[in-house]
Amino acid sequence: MANTNMNKVRTSDLELKDRLVSIQRVTKVTKGGRTFSFSAIVVVGNENGVVGYGLGKASEVTSAIAKGVEDAKKNLVKIPVINGTIPHKQEKRFGGSLVMVRPAAPGTGIIAGGAMRAVLESVGVKNVLAKSKGSSNPHNLVKATIAALCELRDAHSVARVRGISMNQVFNG
Repeated sequence: MANTNMNKVRTSDLELKDRLVSIQRVTKVTKGGRTFSFSAIVVVGNENGVVGYGLGKASEVTSAIAKGVEDAKKNLVKIPVINGTIPHKQEKRFGGSLVMVRPAAPGTGIIAGGAMRAVLESVGVKNVLAKSKGSSNPHNLVKATIAALCELRDAHSVARVRGISMNQVFNG
């Protein structure tokens, strides 16, 4: 996530929708017995190119989700979405999870599984082909998916970095 800092977004005046990706009961073993709490991973996005994820942990499910949403709002990034899909194909690995996302033709829909689907829907991508290999751990899948989306670049940013016009980007 080298260019993540360039994509940071402010939370003011954004209509964010949150999606619960995973909730797990976790246990802390102490001398007095077991203490149970809940861990939640939440993805928030405005379905228009802005997405973030957060982790929350508390003794109650609702508190864990609320903490996850607050954490996600602090980690928002801007993703280039062009005509309802992504600009180019991208692969990214995080931990044991490998994520591959590819642009798709209009009408394809979101071809992705659980955790990846939540991230892609929150971004606002309508047509994409996605595949995950390796670990299906939702934490690693969410992190790998967002890392892959952060590395996407649209034609305007490529032209700006190279110092050339848009026509030269496509014509060589």
